[in-house]
Amino acid sequence: MQLLVNIVVLAAIYALISCGYVLIYRVSRVLNLAHGELMMLGAYLLYSTASLLGDSPITALLMSALLGLVAGILVYLFLMRRMTGEMVLAAVLCTIALGVMLRGITVLIWSAQVRHPLAALGWSNPSLQILGDARISLVNAILIGLTALVYAGLFGFLGFTRSGIRMRAAGQNPLLASQRGIRLHGIYALAWGLSTFTAGLAGMLISMDSSLDGTMVMLGLKAFPAALVGGLDSLAGALLGSAIIAIAEVTLIHYVNPLLSDVVPFIVLLAVLVVRPWGLFGSKEELDRV
Repeated sequence: MQLLVNIVVLAAIYALISCGYVLIYRVSRVLNLAHGELMMLGAYLLYSTASLLGDSPITALLMSALLGLVAGILVYLFLMRRMTGEMVLAAVLCTIALGVMLRGITVLIWSAQVRHPLAALGWSNPSLQILGDARISLVNAILIGLTALVYAGLFGFLGFTRSGIRMRAAGQNPLLASQRGIRLHGIYALAWGLSTFTAGLAGMLISMDSSLDGTMVMLGLKAFPAALVGGLDSLAGALLGSAIIAIAEVTLIHYVNPLLSDVVPFIVLLAVLVVRPWGLFGSKEELDRV
């Protein structure tokens, strides 16, 4: 039973991170390879706000989440907007440069020392017993519930709100959407904001459950195969891909070797891409090959 709990927790972590990849790709067809660094930035923002507002932990949490949303919008307005209409490769390379810059900034501001946001908030993380002898930490239980809420909110937003429908339209046919009066830059900025917001939530909760340092970026990288396996333009695919990779990773760690944890997501990715290069739920696209 503990194995099942571990799978659910890891799947929730990957799902909360990978939905950010899907949001940006679905709207602008850009792979944001700085997503892990933006997730780490959200965690460091939590540590800073917790240190400044130790007497008001709820305020610190809300402020850090809001700052994550604002950071994503600013990244688009001051950087990625310049890439609109340019080659997709140029935009992807721009996100790589952004990730390197963010890693340098976090080291300069917060140093490479391990931080503990939960201690700064003044909270504890008790272990809860569920279903027999299986146990889960309080923060991980909150993470699972929050992941479910985030996906329910995103499905509702994209399916039933005006801004969500416009976001889908911009992703399907940006030229036609623009001719219909949809402000593409506003839609793209919103997508980047929501993506960074969800990444920030993931970073905050992960750092609260364990600790915070530069290695958190690796989790963002490992969540990328989950988005690719499910299909980069499908939120449902991100959920399925996260579950598949979590099952494979936890099972192999438990029965084979824990050192395989960083390799398994990419092995699963290669296996799926050989059969379905566009992912399990992704939309098949026409590719030009030389």
